[in-house]
Amino acid sequence: MKLLYQLLSSVAVEKTIGDENIGIAAVTSDSRNVVSGALFIAVKGVTVDGHSFIPQLYGKGVAAVVCEELPERLDAAVTYVKVKDSAVALGIIASEWWGNPSRKLKLIGVTGTNGKTTTATLIYEMARLMGFKAGLLSTVCNYVETEAVPATQTTPDPLTINGLLHRMVEVGCSYAAMEVSSHAAHQHRIAGLHFAGGIFSNLTRDHLDYHKTFDAYLAAKKSFFDNLPSSAFALSNADDKVGEVMLQNTSAARRTYSLRTRADFMGRIVESRLDGTLMAFNTNEVEVLFSGRFNAYNLLAVYGASILIGWDPEQVLVNMSRLVPVAGRFQAFHSPEGCTAIVDYAHTPDAVVNVLSAIRDVIGTSGRIITVVGAGGNRDKGKRPIMAREASLRSDRLILTSDNPRDEDPAEILRDMEAGLDDDCRRRTLSIVDRREAIRTAAALAAKGDVILIAGKGHEDYQEIKGVKHHFDDREVVREVFGLD
Repeated sequence: MKLLYQLLSSVAVEKTIGDENIGIAAVTSDSRNVVSGALFIAVKGVTVDGHSFIPQLYGKGVAAVVCEELPERLDAAVTYVKVKDSAVALGIIASEWWGNPSRKLKLIGVTGTNGKTTTATLIYEMARLMGFKAGLLSTVCNYVETEAVPATQTTPDPLTINGLLHRMVEVGCSYAAMEVSSHAAHQHRIAGLHFAGGIFSNLTRDHLDYHKTFDAYLAAKKSFFDNLPSSAFALSNADDKVGEVMLQNTSAARRTYSLRTRADFMGRIVESRLDGTLMAFNTNEVEVLFSGRFNAYNLLAVYGASILIGWDPEQVLVNMSRLVPVAGRFQAFHSPEGCTAIVDYAHTPDAVVNVLSAIRDVIGTSGRIITVVGAGGNRDKGKRPIMAREASLRSDRLILTSDNPRDEDPAEILRDMEAGLDDDCRRRTLSIVDRREAIRTAAALAAKGDVILIAGKGHEDYQEIKGVKHHFDDREVVREVFGLD
């Protein structure tokens, strides 16, 4: 139990009604979780405003309420704390509640449209290869050292984040890496966290269903760097068109990485294959178990961050060769007949282009590319025709299929994607709603030397249809079709 005034010590309080010298038994922003002695923080969410639930809490023994607007009816037994932004207050209070764990380890955040999961995961893996205990907060899975904690969203709520960081500190972790989504930055889910460093990967169209404009999406990403402390580093991709913009207003030490121009950390692809790459980090060549230019950027970011965090450069180079790909990210399966399937999470036009370009760079004209891809329902509809066209232009055959249709009609989603195809692309395209059948069809079309790209879901082991998650794993289907089980 902590006293209310302790939890508010770093919060910009506008007005207090009641006693701040009271004990708090729990902290929550979910009215369903309020218990006797709890502090409730009323946050204005995307679909629900927590302020509307305040009157319902009086009979539950709520001790204090943090809010942006005071309710019409006040309860004499409750302390009210008025703030400008409840979401920011929630982040700060969550950190204080858990003992400010982000200040007790070195936390590195990774943001950008593509590459967040791979980069954050590889930093976590690098820390462990360097001999340290570490933690990870990512889309695929959270890790408290070696304990896997299932992930429900890219960046969890502040109480969950700090609770996990607290557990990392308790088991002796010195480092942690986390994905920082644009939603999390915009909704202040990372408020109150102390970062030792931040990494920017790239920025392409995504999440415009939420942010509405590309500029707003950019601003959300940039806010992460704007709020980094002067003690941190800010490492940005110099080859991205907004890489320099991300660093404009940061107080952190500005550093860059690049495959094309002069930067603090420079990389070069010497030789590329489907199962690995010979890559140069500054002047040192290392064999890595990753393919594609997009992965070269991820690895270069990991290399730069590892040096900036203070790890031994020679040992970092040795460990670069020991890093392994993240599940569902350019994950290869080879059939007995000699064709290859690549399962990848690519779900934006740019990501699809990156993966297809990586495949073509390796196989050249010696094999065909057959792409299976869909688009999620209840998400940015504008990217659907773009993604289909980009995939078709870089594939010999294209199969459009269902992804996570959610509440939409999957056939309608495919029609949206088909709108991006010209006559030539249409002649090389099939539309098969059933994803399992689409993968089977791709395998039936493939011959020796061909590569099947199955894009969009990667590590996911479900399909979300009408609010229900049904078990479905692209990797399992590939193994079944190839007879690998």
